[in-house]
Amino acid sequence: MYQRIKLTLLALALGATGPALAGDAATGEAAFRQCKSCHKIASAEEMFVRGGPTGPNLYGVIGRQAGTEDFRYGADLVRAGEAGLVWNEENLAEYITDPRAFLREYLDDPSAKVKMTFKSRKDQADIATFLATFSDDPS
Repeated sequence: MYQRIKLTLLALALGATGPALAGDAATGEAAFRQCKSCHKIASAEEMFVRGGPTGPNLYGVIGRQAGTEDFRYGADLVRAGEAGLVWNEENLAEYITDPRAFLREYLDDPSAKVKMTFKSRKDQADIATFLATFSDDPS
């Protein structure tokens, strides 16, 4: 709960002073290479491209309700989406830092599980900003 309050205050402070995360899309593009083994970024026109990713397509992820793309998400991520989780740059950056901790915090459920076990140790804001460039709703 403390973490959520701290993040809310941080988001309010950042909202009052300028762009949400001010990540760098070019740095994020380079950092996204580590994500490509599991994820792709493909528009509806490009979806015929097969690659066998183990994670969902991240095209348009910013502005999307969590757990609602054509993918078999874990039950707890779907539950978070049903509870109102919509991806934005801030919460996506926090999620990729530690997916399990994020979901447990968001759901206030210490037993919540995620399928994504990878934790990004740096460039999270840059990756989120890069992914926002593939969204119709980058807010």
